[in-house]
Amino acid sequence: MRFAVLSATICAAVAAAISFGAGSAAAADPITQPDRVGLHLNHSETEALGDGPVPALITMVVPLSRIGAGLKGDSEIYHDENGGVHASLRQVITEAASHPDGTVALYLNAPGTHSGRLLDIYQNWN
Repeated sequence: MRFAVLSATICAAVAAAISFGAGSAAAADPITQPDRVGLHLNHSETEALGDGPVPALITMVVPLSRIGAGLKGDSEIYHDENGGVHASLRQVITEAASHPDGTVALYLNAPGTHSGRLLDIYQNWN
């Protein structure tokens, strides 16, 4: 129950910050799964997120070692042979935003799931 309340609060805060930056018509699409909740952002929302303070605020609370990144196959962000991503949250977001149709999906994971990661971000573009 506490996870549901906390994740809903965080997602609402991120959505409000993105909507404020991307304009009044913007609204992130919520995603719910049994072990995590998330937001899928359209291109303008992804740009607004990358340009705003939210990535820095998140990494002030969540260490990079507890954030997972699903990079596109043609991503230019360095990742090691074990899949470890060597980039900031902002770099992952702005790389997606640099593509004309680039988007991201952010997930807040339930405690004890997803190999201990608290947050996952996935890039998407064609």
